[in-house]
Amino acid sequence: MKKSEKANDILRLLNRYVPEAPVPLHHKDTYTLLIAVLLSAQCTDERVNKTTPLLFARADNPFDMARLPVDEIREIIKPCGLSPMKSKAISELSKILVEKYNGHVPETFEELEALPGVGHKTASVVMVQGFGKPAFPVDTHIHRLAYRWGLSNGKSVQQTEKDLKRLFAPEAWARVHLQMIYYGRRYCPARGHRWTACPICAKYLRKELRNKEV
Repeated sequence: MKKSEKANDILRLLNRYVPEAPVPLHHKDTYTLLIAVLLSAQCTDERVNKTTPLLFARADNPFDMARLPVDEIREIIKPCGLSPMKSKAISELSKILVEKYNGHVPETFEELEALPGVGHKTASVVMVQGFGKPAFPVDTHIHRLAYRWGLSNGKSVQQTEKDLKRLFAPEAWARVHLQMIYYGRRYCPARGHRWTACPICAKYLRKELRNKEV
């Protein structure tokens, strides 16, 4: 079977098992989305969604956030982990948005990735979920699934992104990205994985991985 045919079949299974794939991070605009995604690094979406209401009650726009002391931001976001680094990035990027972009979040990868604490994956999420522009965010979970299902060689997150973009149509990237996240959580977790209980792995788990899990 060609890899493109496999991708189409996997998409069919994703549509069957994850018909609804809402954006997991709560937000009201591109700025609050940007902050939520930044906080989600090495943290669960559930924890972020419990923390952001407290932070956004103090400041839900770059103008107010830029005026908050970094120590106050750090104390609020401490449950999300990496709070010294994240609080500094939130403060600094908010000041840049105010000074350079009149409080607006920029709409290009180059400008987003130039902001403190914003890497390519974060920028991709903002582009596709905030601005509706074609992007395929690849985190460690999607990277793992793409390798497990034989859609990518797993050598790097960057290569996985290229492979997935080639296999799926641009108009499907936003949906497939979210479907893979939800599907992985329910049927194909990193720990305690049973390939026989995962409809996709039951068909497509890489042979070398299946041998290890038998």
